[in-house]
Amino acid sequence: MTRARIAIVGAAETTRLGKIPDLSQTGLHADAALNALADCGLTVRDVDGIATAGHDAAEIAQYLGLTPTWLDGTSVGGCSFIAHVRHAAAAIEAGLCRTVLITHGESGRSGHRGHRPIFPAMQQQEFETPYGVTLPPTRFTLPVARKMAKDGLTEEQLAAVAVAQRDWASKHPRAGFRDPITVDDVLGSRMIAWPFRLLMCCLVSDGGGALVLTSAERAGDFPTKPVYLRGTGGESAEGPMVSQMEDFTSSRAFRTSGRLAFESAGITHADVDHLMIYDAFAHLPIYGLEDLGFVGRGEGGAFIAEGHTRPGGRLPMNTNGGGLSYAHSGMYGMFALQEGVRQVRGTSPAQAGEVKVSVVHGVGGMFSAAATAVLTSEDRW
Repeated sequence: MTRARIAIVGAAETTRLGKIPDLSQTGLHADAALNALADCGLTVRDVDGIATAGHDAAEIAQYLGLTPTWLDGTSVGGCSFIAHVRHAAAAIEAGLCRTVLITHGESGRSGHRGHRPIFPAMQQQEFETPYGVTLPPTRFTLPVARKMAKDGLTEEQLAAVAVAQRDWASKHPRAGFRDPITVDDVLGSRMIAWPFRLLMCCLVSDGGGALVLTSAERAGDFPTKPVYLRGTGGESAEGPMVSQMEDFTSSRAFRTSGRLAFESAGITHADVDHLMIYDAFAHLPIYGLEDLGFVGRGEGGAFIAEGHTRPGGRLPMNTNGGGLSYAHSGMYGMFALQEGVRQVRGTSPAQAGEVKVSVVHGVGGMFSAAATAVLTSEDRW
């Protein structure tokens, strides 16, 4: 019997999502942080570790009035916060700190941004940007076009991803888009960069979220239902240039981080009750399903189109509506973690039954990095 060692005891998003022109990016971090601390009955005085991405961790600490004994500014794109969970767990177990606050705040829609140090990378500026490969829709088209040609992925299957996630979003009061849509609606929406149409692309939102982590032995000291980290999780990277992927139909970073997470958690795919896969664009859940081993190569599109991830399906996925319908500030991983926590706690407006194990998987950049976390309601297994 293995006992849990790390618990998430606080979790919350910013008070508002969508368009928040009156808050700076720093203000969004603070709003999320204070909400997460209030969730578990703590104050900033109780925090001695802090992590964030896309913003100077020292600045957030100073703004909140913290003097941390441990901090992490790892910034590898949208999956950074999932990696932070792994890093924070290691720091707590090593005795470097007792209570870690992971914050995210981003003014993706209103444009009150801080620095984004990894975008674009030097290699991107030298070898991709001069040829018009700049914004995410133009970078992500390269691998998905190859996948369509090689694995038989269709535009209708890409559209089915957006439809399935809108079904879940319709149950979430905070979702940016809630009205039901059909495959025809998606295929009839404006072309952005082939094969991506408007409804296959993520929202552009202001917002953020925060988590509070501590040792599992302290979990009973808080008013919230603890969510335990099962295993150490996994993380990996392939490189900043999407044009140099080893295989356009599969992500090496996805495969590596997923394998490490499953091995450290000691689970099989049959143990997973709920799945969150980062979806800045409609193809990413398909890659995630395949690279994490839930389905075979080339089977992800059909799996979603057949309804297996929708409400009532056998593998509930992206139950908040994902980046396509819930919110997407630019780095979405924190929102995936928040929904994973809600599902394990049993408090999601789109609750997928009893969730004992939730897998949260994220991408960084354009397939440049990945991180995977396994959350559970059980303190021993």
